[in-house]
Amino acid sequence: MSLLGRVLCRVGGSQITRQFSSLIVDESAVKQLKRIDETALRITVDGGGCSGFQYKFELDGTVHEDDVVTEKDGIRIITDTISLDFIKGSTVEFHEELIRSAFRIVHNPQADAGCSCGVSFSVKID
Repeated sequence: MSLLGRVLCRVGGSQITRQFSSLIVDESAVKQLKRIDETALRITVDGGGCSGFQYKFELDGTVHEDDVVTEKDGIRIITDTISLDFIKGSTVEFHEELIRSAFRIVHNPQADAGCSCGVSFSVKID
């Protein structure tokens, strides 16, 4: 795992490059995206799920004006700025089990609690 990554932040049509990402991209996520011949994964946070918010993953390389793009080893993790506030500091990984294989968010410092399946979470309130 690495905190380092090139982050391209598009704001109002201009592009700003930063050296540190607020997401950690695990090698398992990189390997899976390359294995299925995809170069981008979009992560969003939506209201819903059993704990209040839920993670949503899509194979979508379209970058919108309010998106933040984290690049690692030729793949891109794309998220909008609002969703990023809910997952900053988290790890993106690909997890395989006998009954399910999926991308997931782990070690989310913004989450207070989550459901047992790991898809939904509640946020910390300071």
